[in-house]
Amino acid sequence: MIIMGIDPGFAITGYGVVKYEGNKFSVIDYGSVTTKASMPFPDRLLLLDRRLEELIKMHKPSVVAVEELFFNKNIKTAIYAAHGRGIALVCAARCGIEVAEYTPLQVKQAIVGYGRAEKSQVQQMVKMILNLPEIPKPDDVADALAVAICYGHSCKMAAIERKYR
Repeated sequence: MIIMGIDPGFAITGYGVVKYEGNKFSVIDYGSVTTKASMPFPDRLLLLDRRLEELIKMHKPSVVAVEELFFNKNIKTAIYAAHGRGIALVCAARCGIEVAEYTPLQVKQAIVGYGRAEKSQVQQMVKMILNLPEIPKPDDVADALAVAICYGHSCKMAAIERKYR
């Protein structure tokens, strides 16, 4: 199964594409889509949409897993980031790809085993699980890979639960 994870934003959107076979993950591709602050906001969203569509068409994932937003203080930033999340969801749907959504707590639980884990712990586990030489940068990329891994672990658990019903 090919899983594409997305950590949405409008300035930086992280993506990670992994293959999940048996009980093993392997990396296919990862990186980020960045937009310049000097661009008009609608143009930034259009660029994000076009680039995500290119990636989906290139890698043909079975599913796109998108992280839900978490914001603490700056609601304006959260609203802008929500636009980027919306683009990711619509782009996947337009391409006919199943979409799964996970909260940051769910992702941390699936990767580290503890929902309140530190970002650095998640990054270290992503590096280990995917056998990478270093932690992917920027943080959004490591987060996107974590979301993809979260989906793999979640679908495995769902299959086990179905087996024992």
